[in-house]
Amino acid sequence: MKKFLPIFIFAFIIVIVGAAGFNMIRDRNSADQPFGGPFNLVAMDGQPFTEKDLHETPSVIFFGFTHCPDVCPTTLYELDGYFKQLGPEASDIKAYFISVDPERDTQDIMKTYVSNVSDRIIGVTGTAENIAQMVKSYHIYARKVPTEDGDYTVDHTASVFLLDKGGRFRGTIAYQENADTALEKLKNLAKTRTNG
Repeated sequence: MKKFLPIFIFAFIIVIVGAAGFNMIRDRNSADQPFGGPFNLVAMDGQPFTEKDLHETPSVIFFGFTHCPDVCPTTLYELDGYFKQLGPEASDIKAYFISVDPERDTQDIMKTYVSNVSDRIIGVTGTAENIAQMVKSYHIYARKVPTEDGDYTVDHTASVFLLDKGGRFRGTIAYQENADTALEKLKNLAKTRTNG
């Protein structure tokens, strides 16, 4: 038993630190405070995309990249499916796929990629500096990782963020979350369209 005690203590500390970190982010970005911070990006149609766009209607935002082999296409197809299932109930929710790979994800590439998946999701990109600013202010993990063939991939947060009409954090949809749970979260998010 004594040899397992340090493991239990370490695991307990990790759980406490993780919970404290989550609560700190949640508390700082809940109530009446919009989540994240200011940013200046560009949508796939060439229109400017700023934090103000996230304050007009309930929004879902997902950070990823077009060369992503599995998480990004899976998440985008799932989101599109949820919107189709919810129909008019989710018509006020805006969905954004924000690139964490501005080096490769140009406006045209984002438009082609996203348009092949959904007509409900808007692709967003920008300069490396502006993307980095948004990633930081929204507490997103994104890191370029070299591959053996001399190219690179990007490790990134895989959750979908849910923001109400005022841009306030309302929760997440985890990667491959139970579909019924995800649909319920989106239904609740849609109800925030009259708030804020």
